[in-house]
Amino acid sequence: MPEIDLRRPKTVAANFLREIDMFFEGRGEVHQTLRRLVRLLEKAKIPYVVMGGLALPVHGYERMTKDVDVLLTRPGFNEFRRLYVPKYYEPVRGFTRRFVDRKNQRGIDILITGLYPGSGKPGPIAFPDPEKVRRQVKSIQYVELVPLVELKLAARRHRDFADVVELIRYNNLDESFLDRLHQSVRKDFVECLEEKRREDEYMARDD
Repeated sequence: MPEIDLRRPKTVAANFLREIDMFFEGRGEVHQTLRRLVRLLEKAKIPYVVMGGLALPVHGYERMTKDVDVLLTRPGFNEFRRLYVPKYYEPVRGFTRRFVDRKNQRGIDILITGLYPGSGKPGPIAFPDPEKVRRQVKSIQYVELVPLVELKLAARRHRDFADVVELIRYNNLDESFLDRLHQSVRKDFVECLEEKRREDEYMARDD
């Protein structure tokens, strides 16, 4: 019978906890990938904004994510591929806009202005021009709150709806926010708002 290393579960747990700590301190590998990517995009003067999980902390809510999502225009994407693929980023087989950072194997997903969130089927909300929805924080361009919420609702995925619930919570959003949203996602926003309020009521009873 092979010898069982009883230290291994403890080592795995310790490494996982260390990874969590580094992520929430902004020192995780995904943050390193983000900073390298931003430097290269800015060097080439390619307009961009950070999307997805890494954009959430700018708006008050943090959760772990393993990938970098960045929005580019079509010309910007073509220039990114010409300059940096495969030198710095390896294409992922079967995906036209997904890459892997050669330094640490973290994933990068490129979103394109004019395409559609979620299933990718045409809808009332498309990915915008990054220069029109950006907000600079510590020398990095992140997506603003309104388009972030709109795109997450338009994607119609459970994870994105959950993110909107937390964005509502951390930004103290209510029905007054509806006027800032595209009418096609207002109903979904109300549902997320009601879910947040149900969770608050549950927590209040539990206390």
